[in-house]
Amino acid sequence: MSPPVSVPPRPAVALPPVPRLRLFGRAVRVVPGLWAWPLMLTLVFVVSVMGWLRAVERTDVEAQRAAMISDALSLEAQLQARLESELTRMKVLAEAIQSRRLTPSDFARHAMVLDGLRRFWLSVTWIGEEGRVLVSVPEDSPAQRSVVHGTSDDVGLTGHLHVPLQDRQGQVRGILVVRYSGTELLRQKVPWWLASKYDVRLVDDLGGVFASTVPGVRRPDQAWYRVSMGPSLPQAWLELSARDQIPPWWRSLPVALMGGFVLLLFATSAMLRRQMRSVSRAEEAWRTEAAWRTAMEDSLAVGIRARDLDGRLVYVNKTMADMVGYQPEELVGLLPPMPYWLPDEIGQSMTRHLRNMAGKAPRMGYESRWQHRDGRVVDVMIFEAPLVDAKGQQIGWMASILNITERKQMEERERRQLEAMAHHARLTMLGEVASTLAHELNQPLTVIASYNAGVLNALSRQPGADPQLIKALERMGEQAGHAGRIVKRIREFLTRREPQLEPCRLPAVIESGVALLRRDIERQGVDLRIECPADLPEVVADPVLLEQVVVNLVRNACDALGAQEGPRRVDVGVRCVPLDDGSGRRQVHVCVEDNGPGLGGRSTEEICAPFFSTKSEGMGMGLAICRSIMELHYGTLEAHDRPQGGASLCFTLPVAEAAESPHGRVELEA
Repeated sequence: MSPPVSVPPRPAVALPPVPRLRLFGRAVRVVPGLWAWPLMLTLVFVVSVMGWLRAVERTDVEAQRAAMISDALSLEAQLQARLESELTRMKVLAEAIQSRRLTPSDFARHAMVLDGLRRFWLSVTWIGEEGRVLVSVPEDSPAQRSVVHGTSDDVGLTGHLHVPLQDRQGQVRGILVVRYSGTELLRQKVPWWLASKYDVRLVDDLGGVFASTVPGVRRPDQAWYRVSMGPSLPQAWLELSARDQIPPWWRSLPVALMGGFVLLLFATSAMLRRQMRSVSRAEEAWRTEAAWRTAMEDSLAVGIRARDLDGRLVYVNKTMADMVGYQPEELVGLLPPMPYWLPDEIGQSMTRHLRNMAGKAPRMGYESRWQHRDGRVVDVMIFEAPLVDAKGQQIGWMASILNITERKQMEERERRQLEAMAHHARLTMLGEVASTLAHELNQPLTVIASYNAGVLNALSRQPGADPQLIKALERMGEQAGHAGRIVKRIREFLTRREPQLEPCRLPAVIESGVALLRRDIERQGVDLRIECPADLPEVVADPVLLEQVVVNLVRNACDALGAQEGPRRVDVGVRCVPLDDGSGRRQVHVCVEDNGPGLGGRSTEEICAPFFSTKSEGMGMGLAICRSIMELHYGTLEAHDRPQGGASLCFTLPVAEAAESPHGRVELEA
């Protein structure tokens, strides 16, 4: 397997450079601003994560608040139950007082009073009917309270419970008042797990704390919830403050990690941007250099192609593609046979291709023929050379192609011109020989005619002359005179002179020309028909030159019928038609038609070209001279194929119009 041939692409000079970046070993097209895409996507991801963290924080806060509300309601119910239990105890004590089983002197030693003081009662007061304090246990002194409770700490604000004392008739005879420590109540009733989770406080309407499980006041950043204590503690609120704070989402560890990641990404993006700018500058410089190289290659008149070792086209320049009528993209990647090879030379071209692939191409180049896309043949000169990579290994073949079609055509034109000049020289020499021969034959024919006339005169004076002899001599004199007239016409035809235009009758000219060819017409068995109207007007022409045209056209028609089997017919038709310019003037139209093979699709320009002839012995000047004679007479000569078969050669001549001259003479105008 041959190594691939690496050929740079053909960039367009007018287009801006398109940078490319190598990612994972592949070239990726670099769009301006591509370096910012990872950063932008990362920022979108970071914003999404921040939104998620904010949502998680909101969910945690709502969950914490829901748990706090549930715990506050549960604790408030427990405290309410404890206070109801204390009221029940106080009612039992009040019944003992109302039944007079308990006297003021025994009140301080009553078991229920002592039990309440051990729990969280601070004092118990018995108030009589007149509002006079009958008994207060213990006495209102810090020392005594410390003895009762076994502590000297400040108990803080206190709460009160009271039960009315009624007699048997239901009349109020006093009040039993218990003052208790809210702090002790909280310490005894708040579970340990709840105390470790919340700071529990009893506050008033203004937020003043009169009982708490912890010292100090609530911090501003703590989450809290309050619930009213109801009728047992009017204007009192149970407040729970969460000890575990939910940190803001922007102070979490993921945010810190993402912040560091974004900073790192910013630095990476800056480095990537710098790198991409460097790649873009290098790419732009490379594309500029490639554009310069492509412009120079396209400006050359030499075609360039590169092929790998398998013969596959891997690169062609614009000149090479224009030679064969294709675009470079259409040719790259093709394997033999190539579309520009001549169909009838495929085998020869393949043999030459295999020879070149074997390294046996001529060092001085070789000629070949290619076919353009439009069908025309292109002659080229090809120079092959090995294509070697940077490692010194041959990876293909490089060829320079020269278009030598114009040079070939020029050489062919020069060759034809030399042949035409040689043919013209032969024609000139032949004309000179014919002129000399006509001049030399004129005198012998004149002498023959004179002697023949003398013999006839001598015999006519003798009475016993033989009539048959006289008749033979008369026929010989006529033939000598006819031969003399032929020689005279030949001399006039070969003599260079200006056309002598004069009124002439065209039928007489046609008959005179046909008479010269009568013997050839009869020998070839051609049926010649002449159709000429009796009222045909005269034309202005040189009769000698016009006769030459008729002779050439009729002879060519007869020669075209020479090899034809079957009937051979030549029609000479003459008619008068008006001109197409709308002036009312007329012209005579003469057509020489035959039923032969025709012109083969050739045009008038082709068959009237100098030295063009379809006959092996032809000189190729007859029709060219006829066309020149018609142009001198302000006429035309045209040729075309007949629909029913055969050829038709026609010429036109203007009709002679009579006009009165200023001198009273009749002049003829063409």
